[in-house]
Amino acid sequence: MKKYVIGLDYGTDSVRAVLIDTENGAELATSVSYYQRWKEGKFCKPEQNQFRQHPLDHIEGLEKTISDVVKESGVAPGNILSICIDTTGSSPLPVNKDGIALALTPGFEQNPNAMMVLWKDHTSIEEAEEINRLARNWGGEDYTRFEGGIYSSEWFWSKILHIHRQDESVKNAAYSWMEHCDYITFLLSDHQDLATFKRSRCAAGHKAMWHESWDGLPHKDFLSQLDPSLAELRDRLYDKTYTSDEIAGNLNSKWAEKLGLSTNTVIAVGTFDAHSGAVGAKVEENTLIRIMGTSTCDIMVAPNQIIGDKTVKGICGQVDGSVIPGLIGLEAGQSAFGDLLAWYKDVLIWPIQNILMNSDIINENQKQQLKEEIENNLIRNLTLEAEKIPVSEAVPIALDWINGRRTPDASQELKAAISHLSLGTKAPHIFKALVNAICFGSKKIVDRFEEEGVKIEKVIGIGGVAKKSPFIMQTLANVLNMPIVVAASDQAPALGAAVYAAVAAGIYPTVQEASQKMGSDFEAEYFPQADHIEQYAELMNQYQILADFTESTIKAKKKLTASL
Repeated sequence: MKKYVIGLDYGTDSVRAVLIDTENGAELATSVSYYQRWKEGKFCKPEQNQFRQHPLDHIEGLEKTISDVVKESGVAPGNILSICIDTTGSSPLPVNKDGIALALTPGFEQNPNAMMVLWKDHTSIEEAEEINRLARNWGGEDYTRFEGGIYSSEWFWSKILHIHRQDESVKNAAYSWMEHCDYITFLLSDHQDLATFKRSRCAAGHKAMWHESWDGLPHKDFLSQLDPSLAELRDRLYDKTYTSDEIAGNLNSKWAEKLGLSTNTVIAVGTFDAHSGAVGAKVEENTLIRIMGTSTCDIMVAPNQIIGDKTVKGICGQVDGSVIPGLIGLEAGQSAFGDLLAWYKDVLIWPIQNILMNSDIINENQKQQLKEEIENNLIRNLTLEAEKIPVSEAVPIALDWINGRRTPDASQELKAAISHLSLGTKAPHIFKALVNAICFGSKKIVDRFEEEGVKIEKVIGIGGVAKKSPFIMQTLANVLNMPIVVAASDQAPALGAAVYAAVAAGIYPTVQEASQKMGSDFEAEYFPQADHIEQYAELMNQYQILADFTESTIKAKKKLTASL
């Protein structure tokens, strides 16, 4: 009997399912569903760094994509042995005692605080700072030690603390909170007891300060000093965590009927998209996997004997088994990568949306056609022109902190900046500066790993940016001064989730073996251009000067404001 599995990958804008042949990793069917409410901008306030998603977007996408791949493939339901879900993170949402998302219960349907707090939501900057101060000064364990030493507003506890302080009704109604990857896994599973449900090791370890050395989550004495409600919540969360090669349950009868599958289908423990993406790209020791999309996640694995008790400063955590069981998973990343270029596109598109679309000179059909043509070709044309600009030509210097800084040394209060503008600066010059900026931010991450003794011998790029922009990838190879290969799969995180699913179903004994058999091949390789390396090194120095100035200015302003 042929054996198949499904990987379900929740990204920032959409969810995609892939049905995979476990023998060779071949993709038999794929389906993508975009979040309709999110697309309409509902429940978000970008000017306030508020980004929330309604769980109905995720549930509707789940039903559509998995149903699609089952029908399209023609595979008998009994031959689909397992499903694994990966999601963005940290993206927690409140649930009631039955594990139902609060936004699906009466009175909370339109309340953004009752919805999933997306990874890029930075409304809890003050709460994150409070956690960091307490962790260093309360006299007990520093619970940020294995989180890179700095807790972020992008993560579990700071987000919950912010919601608890902002919305009494949600605080009182929420029995528990679940990471997105745990919630969707719980939704599908026949294991419906929140107290014993298997929570994700990668989510808990990298974002919730879970660690075996202190028996799980931070102690109630610590949490109560932040807010008594967090200490109470801890009792309704979890102590143990599980890796994604383990079984969370079987597909429950309700969802088996909806999806056209069998209750014999195994549901694996959930995971994060970056971690499953690394597995889909055949991650191994001394290899940096760069998942490049709206943001980046940078993933490495290392054996215990290399890491030992050492903590890598300023990254997004190091967790035993978070990527591959038996190895330490290391995570870093940039809060904005493709998002920086998307922001610039939105700035340039403003006249189209606000002047052209209100013009009386042309008809509505012409307006729409022009708008679509400009939107579809803008980045491509900017890229073509930016490629023509010599590295030696006067190009502005920019920072990539448009959504704060994730690593090294998380600080979401930071803002982007741009310098060296002149009357000769044109749109392609600024675009080239922004591409340089995201590559310089990447170099800071590579430098931090190597400074901390984590050797990098190979870089693998996955995700939309890696596959679609040779210009960015070549610039990155020049800035890093090392070759970069690009994974061929369009769906590396979903493929990695399928790898976990295959191990959970008993088809392969280990994640490493399944990854080598099922993981993506590579389609391109970029090498540093010798005549550009020194020039980019000098631009990197200018980036650092601007970064130091901007960070010191923002901190000085904050200190002054606090004293007034």
